[in-house]
Amino acid sequence: MVMEVDGKQYHVRLGRGDVGRYVLLPGDPGRCEYIAKLFDNPKLIATNREYVTYTGNLDGVPVSVTSTGIGCPSAAIAVEELYRCGADTFIRVGTSGHIQKDFVSGDLAIISAAIRDEGTTKHYLPIEFPAVADLEVTHALQEAAKRLGVRFRTGISQSKDSFYGQHEPERMGVADDLLQRWRAWEVGGALCSEMEAAGIYIVASMLRARAGGVAMVHAKETMPPLDNLLKVAVEGLRNLIASDRAAGRSLTI
Repeated sequence: MVMEVDGKQYHVRLGRGDVGRYVLLPGDPGRCEYIAKLFDNPKLIATNREYVTYTGNLDGVPVSVTSTGIGCPSAAIAVEELYRCGADTFIRVGTSGHIQKDFVSGDLAIISAAIRDEGTTKHYLPIEFPAVADLEVTHALQEAAKRLGVRFRTGISQSKDSFYGQHEPERMGVADDLLQRWRAWEVGGALCSEMEAAGIYIVASMLRARAGGVAMVHAKETMPPLDNLLKVAVEGLRNLIASDRAAGRSLTI
């Protein structure tokens, strides 16, 4: 059953023609306006709950930014409904905590895959199915970071459901398990910890859509500026548009 209100998707309040094929997905609704300012002729299209959407243009092609709110449940809804509106290329743009202790605060993590340490994706696919980013999207983000001279690493993120379970594990009733699992992520080489990538990647896999992600890692209490993160995300979109154009793919819905 597809839920709509007046021809618009129930949660994001969008319909076909409201968004471009290419969509950036920050968690925070407050970041959408800042990202949209990097587009040409951005316009606020819809605001409902945690979902704020602007649409503009890059290199003559319609592109959008939609906030997902915090966590995989709301992120999965965003991807599902945006896809029904015609979008098929998604880039998660956000912040994360560090797992590897040598990460420099403010550096970027380009998320090639995500640990499914959350509950949403179990309602889509068995846990053995990996949450993996699209290679074209990942490569587009890598090339963007290189061109802009921004420090980055590419690797795995942990997608979790509990912010305070990460930051205050000792006070939880399952403290031993949380600490042991965190140690496993660290030993396995996972770069960072955030709350949306796994949901976005798994839903995209189910829909045969493209998805990738980039996160700014902060290893201190003070949040570094987001400028490099946002510039790399937008430049990544430009790279995808150029690649699709060269391959003769449709650039619009």
